[in-house]
Amino acid sequence: MYAVLASMASILLGYEEGAMNGAVIFIKDDFKISDVAVEVLVGVINLYVLIGAALAGRTSDFIGRRYTMVLAGVIFFSGAFLMGFATSYASLMLGRFIAGLGVGYAFVLPPIYSAEVSPASSRGFFTSLPEVFINFGVLLGYISNLAFSKLPLNLGWRCMLGISVFPSVLLIIVVFMIPESPHWLVMQGQIGKAKWVIDKTSDSLEEAEQRLANIKEVVGIPTDYSDDVVPFQVSPRGSHTKEVWKELFLRPTPSVRHILIAAVGLHFFQQTSGLDAVFSYSPMIFEMAGIKSDSEKLLALVAVGFTKMVFILVATFLLDRIGRRLLLLISVTGNMISLAVLGFGLMVINRHSHVELTWAVGLCIAMVLAYVAFFSIGVGPITWVYCSEIFPLKLRAQGASAGVIVNRVTHGVVSMTLLSLSNAITISGAFFLFAGIAATSCVFFYVVFPETQGRTLEDMEGLFGNLGRFPTKRNRDRNDVGNGNDDDNGGIQLERNEQV
Repeated sequence: MYAVLASMASILLGYEEGAMNGAVIFIKDDFKISDVAVEVLVGVINLYVLIGAALAGRTSDFIGRRYTMVLAGVIFFSGAFLMGFATSYASLMLGRFIAGLGVGYAFVLPPIYSAEVSPASSRGFFTSLPEVFINFGVLLGYISNLAFSKLPLNLGWRCMLGISVFPSVLLIIVVFMIPESPHWLVMQGQIGKAKWVIDKTSDSLEEAEQRLANIKEVVGIPTDYSDDVVPFQVSPRGSHTKEVWKELFLRPTPSVRHILIAAVGLHFFQQTSGLDAVFSYSPMIFEMAGIKSDSEKLLALVAVGFTKMVFILVATFLLDRIGRRLLLLISVTGNMISLAVLGFGLMVINRHSHVELTWAVGLCIAMVLAYVAFFSIGVGPITWVYCSEIFPLKLRAQGASAGVIVNRVTHGVVSMTLLSLSNAITISGAFFLFAGIAATSCVFFYVVFPETQGRTLEDMEGLFGNLGRFPTKRNRDRNDVGNGNDDDNGGIQLERNEQV
């Protein structure tokens, strides 16, 4: 329940994206701004999110995961309020900047909190919930576009953007109903509070005792220490910001280097495998199918958003059953095929523009929905699941922040170059290119990614460091980390304990 409530923070991300996609049509007419100004208004959010994401890791280590989510709600509330009452392009941009900072915070914290509070047996389900709520927020944004599109021009878009103050207030209220992350509490020496949270969120008393012992070992507290409060603040070695960044980028161990490559690669391929292209060109594909009015196009986008959310829900129930790795490989393979067939369909339509090819239009629409389904069942939610659970405790918040930074930079580059790319190599050529990137990602995931299903967070580091030799779901029982049966993994575990 705690992970579900924390994941609701992700609604802010989705609503901001969905509402702005529709509102920008009316903003352009109201403020009489150029296409370049529209592109800046839409694309600059990625820069603002970078700033918020970069600050989120250190802030959450300093004041805790819980209060950082409260801070995200307060910041987003301020930005939404300013956008709702914006009287000029400049004031709208100011509100967009403040809201973007809140979005950056909300990007990082819910997956981390969900991973730290969830038992290993259901961590995949709970850490995929932020992606569910992101898409629920997108769907709400599209619905608000429809609901307010009939209002007067100067009022409709302000309602679309300003009404997001209500989700931010709801977030602040909800976060006060959840406890702090047990990992952060142990880092602060508050053993009694951490034990209470772990007891509430574990499948059994034995698992709760083991989880607490593992966290204490990583932090550096003797496992037999039983007092409720440690008489001094403790934290893993290197938890200070400068040391963390050094251990991530300048002198990483083989396992940390492997983790960083996996996290950065996953965020990179999530944004370069055609998601923006599919969503950007789906209105055009729907227009080819005979959907002409703006309201009908918005309604079609609602249908796409609904499909996305349904298949993400399917993924949440599969992650802890068949594992992350297999689901990810199925997802990117389906993406590759969908993009290639979509590119073929668009190529046929463009070459026979003087003839109405119903079958080709139908094929393109089917491939849009197929791509959305395959993306949502794997690479969409697994990006957040995987990157929230694989980093060691002392690097987790900043590591997750680094992943979000890569995600937003890549998203910004792709979205701002998409039109130029399609003009240079045609729309169908762009989709063929994205299909090739999806094929590359499939090879990358197969080579780089171990299976993490069922592992505790404290065991994750031992799964990495030997590219190509992974404890997959089938053989993990005979390759336990640190049990002495595997010299390589035991060495990695010993190295980690010596560092702590």
